[in-house]
Amino acid sequence: MELAPALTDVTRNLLFFRLTLIVWVVWAGVTAGRVVDAQQPATGTAPAATTPVQPPPAKTAPATLPAGYAGTEACVLCHTDQEASLKSTKHGQTANPRSPAATLGCESCHGPGQAHIDDEAKGKIIKFKELKPAEINRTCLTCHNRGTHAGWEGSKHEARNLSCATCHSVHKPVSLAHQLVAATETQLCATCHRTQVAKTERAVAHMPVREGKMACSSCHNPHGSISNVKALKVGSSVPELCISCHTEMRGPMLFEHAPVRENCATCHDPHGSSNDRMLVVRMPMLCQRCHIATKHPATLYDRDQITTNKSNRMFGRSCVNCHSNVHGSNHPSGQFFMR
Repeated sequence: MELAPALTDVTRNLLFFRLTLIVWVVWAGVTAGRVVDAQQPATGTAPAATTPVQPPPAKTAPATLPAGYAGTEACVLCHTDQEASLKSTKHGQTANPRSPAATLGCESCHGPGQAHIDDEAKGKIIKFKELKPAEINRTCLTCHNRGTHAGWEGSKHEARNLSCATCHSVHKPVSLAHQLVAATETQLCATCHRTQVAKTERAVAHMPVREGKMACSSCHNPHGSISNVKALKVGSSVPELCISCHTEMRGPMLFEHAPVRENCATCHDPHGSSNDRMLVVRMPMLCQRCHIATKHPATLYDRDQITTNKSNRMFGRSCVNCHSNVHGSNHPSGQFFMR
């Protein structure tokens, strides 16, 4: 028998390379299996405990106060009554980042207090009773400068040299609502606006202020308005404010009554009146301030009709007996506001 021909050098090298590759693949698989087995927990044993994810640390006030500040703890050592009264108000809510309690506490409004503590005369601190109204307002406006307070600068109350402490009290409020110095908002406004508040007590027609359904701030913004001169809460004119509630009077109408569109207060007293429907003058005198024709309607100049009581236009609802849609009409034949 003849032996197989001898392998060439090329064939020998090719076989050696294939064997080496097979051995390397087998060795890599065995090594990977051992690594996986080492990471797996043993049968019957509890899995390894994982490290819980810690939440980010909450933001806290700085440990060190600015120079000259003593901290609220030092203030309440003497002013314990102010501490108790402040906790029940919004100024004492530490959860509100805009409140004094969440920042520098008492010294947010009264200024740095370390010099006050070291002073035997207990001065060298902001005392609001000794400040001028403009200085008090400047302190309050550092926080209360948005929303309904944005119109304070240039308002009627500021022009009358009033301060925030005239109506509000930080430490000794009588009413918890808005921290007023009076029991109710009406009593507070009556200290200055006596005529307007007295009208709300009239028996015939008045706004439901004394019944508690409305308050002065229902129509007015006591901190001022940037769109009108009457400190109105809504709109830039009296009609815009009135129709925010009396929507049935909202225009435009096919036939409009000029006084109605110009100003509701031309015929009505918004605070109260001794006449029906809060009219400034009784009917028909109200209409006759503009409509003074001698034949229709009857006027004070028609002596015979007045003295003999022959005109039915002088009684009851008078003019509006016929002109019922006096606020305006959308009827094609409503030019005289009769339908």
